[in-house]
Amino acid sequence: MDELAWLGVLRHGQSIGNVAADRAEALGGELVDIDVPDPDVPLSELGVDQATAVGRWLAELPADRRPTLVISSTYRRAAQTAELAVAQFTPPVPIHLDERIRDRELGILDRLTAAGVTARWPQEQQRRQFLGNFYYRPPGGESWADVALRLRAALTDLRREHAGQRVLLVAHEAVILLLRYIIEELPVQHLLEIARRPLSNTGLTSWQPVDGRLRLAGFDDDSAARELAEPTRQSHV
Repeated sequence: MDELAWLGVLRHGQSIGNVAADRAEALGGELVDIDVPDPDVPLSELGVDQATAVGRWLAELPADRRPTLVISSTYRRAAQTAELAVAQFTPPVPIHLDERIRDRELGILDRLTAAGVTARWPQEQQRRQFLGNFYYRPPGGESWADVALRLRAALTDLRREHAGQRVLLVAHEAVILLLRYIIEELPVQHLLEIARRPLSNTGLTSWQPVDGRLRLAGFDDDSAARELAEPTRQSHV
């Protein structure tokens, strides 16, 4: 199978959910104060600025280094980021939506902080500790392994349908980490070690082909929007 000419995955800009989660964790609260369903959470004002800045940076790259196709998660914060970024391109490139690169679904743990999970679902906290973060599936949600399954299917389709193209995905922290796990064939323990540090909003991770295989070219590069403000680094993996 032919390989992609380049694959990048951009984490969405700061969302109002990131801001609310950071606030709740800092105050020791149990519940993230947001009344919007996770798929509908929009960008914050800073997130809009970050997405615009990273779009300008991508648009200024030489033509042979710019993305030729953008594929976004269906979640609003990612789709907004993709739209704002691509609006800076001349000429524009097409944006496609793919639900397979959406964020990990947390089920009954959605909107709970770490303190909230311990206080409200102690049995689930114990079950997660027993099974490990990679295989633990909260009721009504997904494990990391579940997300990896849908990403494997999406990556196979990308390689088959867009070989030779420079493809930019706009997605989420869990997607970025698990694409590294899949593409680089990382051991689970190595993945979990990488995941200890939350990723930056509008951080770019990329791979390019070397000897017929995608090799990591950059990880969580947030330089395009770093000067705007300290990015929200709240993890939602």
